[in-house]
Amino acid sequence: MTKEEKAKYIDELTVELSQSGVFYLADTSELTVETINQLRRRCFQSDIRLKVVKNTLLQKAMERIEGKDYSELNAVLSGPTSIMFAEVGNLPAKIIKEFRKKNAKPILKGAFIDEAIFIGDNQLDALATLKSKEELVGDILGLLQSPAKNVISALKGQGGKIAGILKTLEERVA
Repeated sequence: MTKEEKAKYIDELTVELSQSGVFYLADTSELTVETINQLRRRCFQSDIRLKVVKNTLLQKAMERIEGKDYSELNAVLSGPTSIMFAEVGNLPAKIIKEFRKKNAKPILKGAFIDEAIFIGDNQLDALATLKSKEELVGDILGLLQSPAKNVISALKGQGGKIAGILKTLEERVA
């Protein structure tokens, strides 16, 4: 690679990193061409961009981004590295877990999900069970609506009785 090609590559990677709130770093070495193509296809179907990156160029791209600290990920930047860009935080982890049912790799090196950094393959199960923002918002809305629905239901059911009791008490006083 010439210096100009490296500079262009770093610029493109910087843009991708700054626009993505979720990316995973994985080791896909030793996978056959056919197997890596299956992984790429599966990623493509799930709206995940998979690309092989050079560690030093990735590190330079991460250093260029202001306001985000990727320094913890520098420790995993050795050996062959593939990067998976996604919109949903748990989707790459699910794909890796599913893919590893038949293959020894990819191995998770690290992940960056909405300002949180996860290091190591032992984090894969935790990442796969993370809920997406939409799922969390739905859960919160359900929890917030539940007490209100219970109160409204109780008032509707007991409302006639309360009104009747109040009317009876009013008539007794008068």
